Amino acid sequence: MPVRDTYLINLRPQISSIQFENSTQEELFQNKTLRPIIKLQKNLLVSVFSHYFKKHKYIFYTLSIEKKLDYIENAVHKDMKFRNSLKGIIIGHFTLKEHQQYMENSSALNKRMMTLVKESIKSNIMLFEKEYVSE
Repeated sequence: MPVRDTYLINLRPQISSIQFENSTQEELFQNKTLRPIIKLQKNLLVSVFSHYFKKHKYIFYTLSIEKKLDYIENAVHKDMKFRNSLKGIIIGHFTLKEHQQYMENSSALNKRMMTLVKESIKSNIMLFEKEYVSE
């Protein structure tokens, strides 16, 4: 295994709650690759979303909690430039083998990836409130 791949895998946090039995190839990729990378990149993803909200004139901070969740959903699904940036943050942590697996089924894996990113951001929504109050 190339040195880069070893470093990347060793950087990733272990997620003990993940089950691997009876999983499809997509589920295995999601659980072995995507989840650990997204967990590793959580702080960066929060920072990227925070910058996105600020870039759009802080509208996010004036919304109700339900509307904030919708805002996150729309940012991930409809803003293609932003979506591609998020994908790059994750894909940049793939090993060469993982990238080959990803390329074989990128459409389905992109959906899984964006769903995980979206859920990660939604579950950390309170971090954005604290940040806004401190500014």
